[in-house]
Amino acid sequence: MEKDILIVGAGPAGIFTALEMIRCGCKEKILIVEKGKAIENRRCAKDKSKSCVSCKPYCHITTGFSGAGAFSDGKLSLSSDVGGDLPGLIGEDYAQEMINYVDSIYLEFGADTHVEGVSDPEAVKEIRKRAIKAGLKLVDCPIRHLGTEKAQEIYYSIEQFLLNNGVEILFGFECTNLIMHNDVCLGAHITDGKMEYDVAARQTIVATGRRGADWLEHLCTKYGIAHDPGTVDIGVRVEVRNEVMEQVNEVLYESKLIGYPHPFKNKVRTFCQNPGGFVSQENYDNDLAVVNGHSYKEKKSSNTNLAILCSHNFSTPFNQPIAYAQKVGELTNMLANGHILCQRFGDILDGKRTWPKELAQSNLRPTLPDAVAGDITAAMPYRAMTNIINFIHAVDEVVPGFASTETLLYSPELKFYSNRIRMDADFNTSIKGLHCLGDSSGWTRGLMMASVMGTIMGRKLAKDSL
Repeated sequence: MEKDILIVGAGPAGIFTALEMIRCGCKEKILIVEKGKAIENRRCAKDKSKSCVSCKPYCHITTGFSGAGAFSDGKLSLSSDVGGDLPGLIGEDYAQEMINYVDSIYLEFGADTHVEGVSDPEAVKEIRKRAIKAGLKLVDCPIRHLGTEKAQEIYYSIEQFLLNNGVEILFGFECTNLIMHNDVCLGAHITDGKMEYDVAARQTIVATGRRGADWLEHLCTKYGIAHDPGTVDIGVRVEVRNEVMEQVNEVLYESKLIGYPHPFKNKVRTFCQNPGGFVSQENYDNDLAVVNGHSYKEKKSSNTNLAILCSHNFSTPFNQPIAYAQKVGELTNMLANGHILCQRFGDILDGKRTWPKELAQSNLRPTLPDAVAGDITAAMPYRAMTNIINFIHAVDEVVPGFASTETLLYSPELKFYSNRIRMDADFNTSIKGLHCLGDSSGWTRGLMMASVMGTIMGRKLAKDSL
């Protein structure tokens, strides 16, 4: 099989690479290889079973066309201050210019025109004052909320646009290896589980998202792809009643708070806030269950959930942050018998586990019905747990009631980011013919920046083909 452009992974970075090439009038032969299903065929069995059934060979929430983006909360951050370190590679002004351009594409495919977080600047100032007093930094970022169900419709439209414009997409195919010759990438080996095929390509794009972080780390070691040790985020998902978060939800929709709590002064941040949302479970390789959050446009709960994440970097003598986080997750899964562990904040402070009857008696009812009440502190590393507890107390000064006894913590919340691939502003790696994009590159975090990176790549490839 011979193609001009091979894209491994149909997440936002890979999708927007192909999309921009088409928009630029490029006629090259493009192949996208995706081990999951087309978006119209992705179904989470939990919708009917009400309990995670650990789908094999992969989780339908994290794998398939548009990646985890199709089943996430569907938020586009419209500021270059949010979404990873790509602006440091391409320049902040250019990053913001491309965010605006990519945002216009999402609007063309049906995104809601309403933007959250820009309607009441005076109220934002008051929230920022409280954050400063608490020793936290507030990053107020305009948000375009697609919604979990609406995101699926938008990505379906994009999928059909690509197919109708000659892009070939092989669903159910996994990339097993690269085709290398004298430090030049000539394509990749792919398989549908029955037979293996060679795909020769002039340019190979790896855009496998956070789920592909471990796989890409293996390739970096095997082929000497220049990279730097990456970061992994370990934390919890916090759930409170909507009444507690009412002002922040109305004014900002998503409050991005950053702190460096005592005594360790590590970076701790909030992430992925879902007003009226639902806590969810995602399954990664080796049956690793992690917690996440979804937010729909129409369906709403009585609760708001958000992540609190502690960033971890390892270099000497240990340099495997992904493996470290996986071990933390495995230990937590063990305590919850393969499910997500849930504990009340007050019980953590009292040094006791949470019992199911205590959850049933609370004002706050879990939106993840099969979460297991237990003791997160029995699995969470001391440093991370201390950071989380002290950060929650700081957030309580900004959002009174956040540190209440009934506040729920779910674990493990893990964000895997690949080792950061060394590349220039044209996304050229140390291997000729190989480019790494999106969250798998270590340069982006989230839908918007991954989409931006793909768009820039597509524009450059289209220009080179002329």
